[in-house]
Amino acid sequence: MKLTTLKLIFTAVLFLGLVNILSAQSYKINLYSGYTFEDNIEAVTSNNNYFKGTINSGYQWGAGFEYILKPTYGIELAYFRQDTDFPVNFSTNNNITDTNRTFGLGMNFIMLAGNKYIPIPGSILTPYGGLMVGMSIMNNKDPLPGAETSITNFAWGGRAGVFLNFSNNVGLKLHAQLLSAVQSFGGGLYLGTGGVGAGLDTESSMYQFGMGGALVFQFGAKPKPRIKR
Repeated sequence: MKLTTLKLIFTAVLFLGLVNILSAQSYKINLYSGYTFEDNIEAVTSNNNYFKGTINSGYQWGAGFEYILKPTYGIELAYFRQDTDFPVNFSTNNNITDTNRTFGLGMNFIMLAGNKYIPIPGSILTPYGGLMVGMSIMNNKDPLPGAETSITNFAWGGRAGVFLNFSNNVGLKLHAQLLSAVQSFGGGLYLGTGGVGAGLDTESSMYQFGMGGALVFQFGAKPKPRIKR
């Protein structure tokens, strides 16, 4: 038997096994959509070099795979994306005149989330909340000479809201959410060395607060019927 045939058989067996495992468990596919508010960022070095700017508000989308450990707990791997503008005002000791420039910014978050659900007997509404940890990848779409085009940092977040369980297969999440990238913005990423004569060695964290929700598709083992009053 050829090696290619063995690979195909192995892949098919692995796929069927995965399908059987998932069908015996409960999991959700969450399709996220929301709006984030603007966030002001400012940093000053010991040499009085500084930059300040505003991450503009905008639309955020994402997707997540959530494995339900038990009816009240879930663990989720999620991805969030936002494209926006970042107007910046900066100066250095070598350039006394302030410089203003607007950069295109692509923000990516890859997060591992723990979700806690609080079922209400006889109701389709289930309050929930949780914390997230992961990483952020910030892409500078309009780098100056000498500036990095992307940077990766530790990220954390949290959210709280309600889950509307319309049926065993479809639901809707509504929540408030906070995502923070620790020490995301600095001279290396946005200011470079070519455009202003010197780089800034400081960094500053950002906090993205937003409102949104998710269309939820539920698969696998069906949850137990809700207890009626």
